[in-house]
Amino acid sequence: MSTDPSADPSTDPQTLQLAADLRATVGDLVRRVRVDSVLPQSQVGALGWLVREGPHTTAELADRQRVRHQSMARTVTLLLQAGLIRQQPHPTDGRKVVLSATEAGVERLHEQRRRREQRLAEAIERELTEQERLILRQAVELLRRIG
Repeated sequence: MSTDPSADPSTDPQTLQLAADLRATVGDLVRRVRVDSVLPQSQVGALGWLVREGPHTTAELADRQRVRHQSMARTVTLLLQAGLIRQQPHPTDGRKVVLSATEAGVERLHEQRRRREQRLAEAIERELTEQERLILRQAVELLRRIG
């Protein structure tokens, strides 16, 4: 009997093992790619939200990133000091400020993503055959479907 209260007893044990292997492998891959990061992940995450979705308050960013407001406030302070985001008065609530990415912030985020993608591309070319690259392309599509 499983000790995990969230485990569904009807889930095939082989599928559960596949899910565990996938989680561990993707996690390892993400950590290896992040080695070249210029910005810490907390800053990349906040900046990414602002670039993708536009202006947010600190509280909204904290909610999106699932962190405490105080933690996001520290992240916001560092991004402001680096000139990667700007703050403006909230249009309807004078007690709040709205944060948005600066041009420098957008470029830094895109630069970091390009570096990560380059590192992955080099590893793919170095480690995988053409046939394995085809399999990887198919696997990416499968990952999109389950994500």
